[in-house]
Amino acid sequence: MNVFITGGTGFIGSRLAIESRARGHTVHLLGQTNTPAEEENRRLLERHGITTTLGSVLEKDKLVELARGCDVVFHLAAAQHEANVPDEHFYKVNVEGTRNMLEASLEGGVKRFVHGSTIGVYGSAMEGEIDEETALRPNNIYGVTKREGEQLALSFDEKLPVSVVRISETYGPGDRRLLKLFKAIQKNVFFVIGKGENKHQLIYVDDLIEGMYLAATTPAAVGQVFVLAGPEVLSTRQMVDTVAECLGTRIPGLHAPMLPFLTAAVVMEKTLGPLGIQPPLHRRRLDFFRKSFFFSRDKAENVLGFTPKTDFRSGVKKTADWYREHDLL
Repeated sequence: MNVFITGGTGFIGSRLAIESRARGHTVHLLGQTNTPAEEENRRLLERHGITTTLGSVLEKDKLVELARGCDVVFHLAAAQHEANVPDEHFYKVNVEGTRNMLEASLEGGVKRFVHGSTIGVYGSAMEGEIDEETALRPNNIYGVTKREGEQLALSFDEKLPVSVVRISETYGPGDRRLLKLFKAIQKNVFFVIGKGENKHQLIYVDDLIEGMYLAATTPAAVGQVFVLAGPEVLSTRQMVDTVAECLGTRIPGLHAPMLPFLTAAVVMEKTLGPLGIQPPLHRRRLDFFRKSFFFSRDKAENVLGFTPKTDFRSGVKKTADWYREHDLL
């Protein structure tokens, strides 16, 4: 197939591109190199024979050119972690950028469109198991605009075969988001804030890619939304203890209370944010200890035939090995 991936220099996008090439597909890539990690991913892609077109989903002409004649589009480009930018930036990239991609795909004759969304559309901590029908209550501008992007993608369903995948916390070789956690645990400077009982259901990157391909090729997936999550539900405490065990260390048993950290985060956001300074502590950083999600995998399993294969312990070992191989840990 001819495959077009946006957000191609990100963690998930670059690994999806490499796997797509390994499957024998022709890969077209749109990405940016705003960070050292993105530039490193671009060089990695080049070593795999994949050329990155540098650009933005706001560049309509470039999108049409890349999408023309493609069988599948995986739309992963998003504004997510940017700090000290106005809300308008998130709307432009996550909503208008998605509109641009959908229209370019229509013009280019794309056969399937997979829209990469996020479990962030569900919002704050929730009670009980979450599925595709659970009400969406995003509580930050990223989640709000990703919800709007989903709705926009699904509105094209009569004109373009669209599927939406809500991606759970993703980890694996190439991920740098959890690198800070691994480093802190290895250096014995990590401690749990709060009770450590909030739930996570991480998905290993190889499993995620398999789920995305099933969403792109299963006829019954058209017009549908799927949550792609891993096989295990882990508390924060279980998660960090597993990482520590794989690194040959231990986490202190004492937990720090949440309230002082939350108060400090709010103060820093209100005082440093208006000055254009990235707060060293903010509420989204504390979400790791606060948000609690676990998901039903029934729909993905029944419609797509998707069953994640990598347990967390095995995935952590592979991730730690990759960090060591690249002198990151």
